[in-house]
Amino acid sequence: MVQVIAHERQIANTFLNPPDCRLFIFLYSFPRYLVRMRILVIEDEPHMLELLRKGLYEREFSVMTAVDGETGLEIASTYQFDSIVLDIGLPKLDGYGVISALRSRAQMAPVLILTARDAEDDIIRGLELGADDYLTKPFSFAELVARLQSITRRRRHEEGGTIEAGDVVVDPIRRSVTRNKLSIDLTRNEFLLLVCLARRTGQCVTRQTLMEFVWGPDHFVRPNTLDFLVNALRAKIDTPFPRKLIGTVRGAGYIFKHSEAMPAEAAQ
Repeated sequence: MVQVIAHERQIANTFLNPPDCRLFIFLYSFPRYLVRMRILVIEDEPHMLELLRKGLYEREFSVMTAVDGETGLEIASTYQFDSIVLDIGLPKLDGYGVISALRSRAQMAPVLILTARDAEDDIIRGLELGADDYLTKPFSFAELVARLQSITRRRRHEEGGTIEAGDVVVDPIRRSVTRNKLSIDLTRNEFLLLVCLARRTGQCVTRQTLMEFVWGPDHFVRPNTLDFLVNALRAKIDTPFPRKLIGTVRGAGYIFKHSEAMPAEAAQ
């Protein structure tokens, strides 16, 4: 987080007009122009970085940048992105290390590797580690944009399906929720919170990630507002049922569990 704060001025200049990530659930199937895609570009060569930032912004993308792997990884773990453009030869942490760390943290934003390395072994390694596509330099900007749109559509299609976590079923398209086949009415923010938790069942979801997902990256809500929202969701998802699903990871965030019953103190 220190690095993110240290780069606050850079971020303010490059993260342009970010859309509310809530739109991704309710509008992802609407025409492309209704949602401005958010892209993270991790590239250490200044001229190439500026070329990518300017070119993507001119094509109606919102863009955030990082000039080394460690900073890029921290930004990618803090904010929500539609896609990530990633160089391999980065200082501090190379592109392979960034991909490995993202996937180990269950950060599933699509990654397009953009690099001068065109050896077959390099391409295979990147894809095996979890990259979604691979484009070599020099490249056509039109092809880059087409590939970004393609991997983003594919991931949104994958994420648009029904979420099943134990006896809880969430339908992001119809915005419906059932537990043990009983329908549960949620407010919009309660539903967003549940989607964010249920998609990462069994994993700690940080407070920052939850607040960004519910209120957007430029939110101005107090931290305890999230706690009130979690309690409101628990009252509907947990209280009427003997098995408690929403747990607190003290000092970190919250976790959605379904494999076994949670002790009462862990669920508070």
